[in-house]
Amino acid sequence: MRCPNCGVEDTKVVDSRPFEDGRCIRRRRVCPNCGNKFFTYETAESTPLMVVKKDKSRQVFSREKLMNGVLKSCHKRPVSSAQIETLVRDVENTIKATGKKEVPSGEIGRLVMERLKDIDDIAYVRFASVYREFRDVETFLAELQEIKDEKTAK
Repeated sequence: MRCPNCGVEDTKVVDSRPFEDGRCIRRRRVCPNCGNKFFTYETAESTPLMVVKKDKSRQVFSREKLMNGVLKSCHKRPVSSAQIETLVRDVENTIKATGKKEVPSGEIGRLVMERLKDIDDIAYVRFASVYREFRDVETFLAELQEIKDEKTAK
């Protein structure tokens, strides 16, 4: 690794530590020429995860899009940002753990809905109304009745 201060190519690694939940290695380096200390980050190169949409088009998985969808469904609800962050991280880790290079958008939606149902009923219904594309009031009411039945069964 080249020293950013003097340009010498042979720098020494002093310390290496896992970073970002082990997805990255942070290396502390020292230049033997000028004594400059700096950090480098090493990550594995991988192919991007692709999302297969309902119309069969494909796009690169976006954590930000997932986060925005969950944030919209939780707007003005008693759901903390930590709960939202955990939900998004869990869904992202679950789909990446499959090892597949492509995942259907419906699978992502299903995973989000499973977790939202345990966090907040209203946020769940909001997300479900977009994900399941409720066409009429009867479909919406059927979903609400299902939630109500589950709550009384517990």
